[in-house]
Amino acid sequence: MSASGRYGNRIPSEREHRVIQLVAEGLKNKEVAEAIGTTEHVVKNYLRVIYDKLGLWNRVELALWYESRRSPAPAPFFMQ
Repeated sequence: MSASGRYGNRIPSEREHRVIQLVAEGLKNKEVAEAIGTTEHVVKNYLRVIYDKLGLWNRVELALWYESRRSPAPAPFFMQ
């Protein structure tokens, strides 16, 4: 059995990506819960699953992981 078959999909779901984005923006668990319409307990569960999927230990590592994968913002265009 392959590692991906044994451990499942290691790519965060769409909902998990939203949690990652909000955490990376600096929101607390309670604020993330309010933003996605759930409870703080559910957000904590999402974070445990996300940390496990990505091999991370905490929200600082998660924020760094997120920032390293974001598309670079386009350079501002200045009129001459």
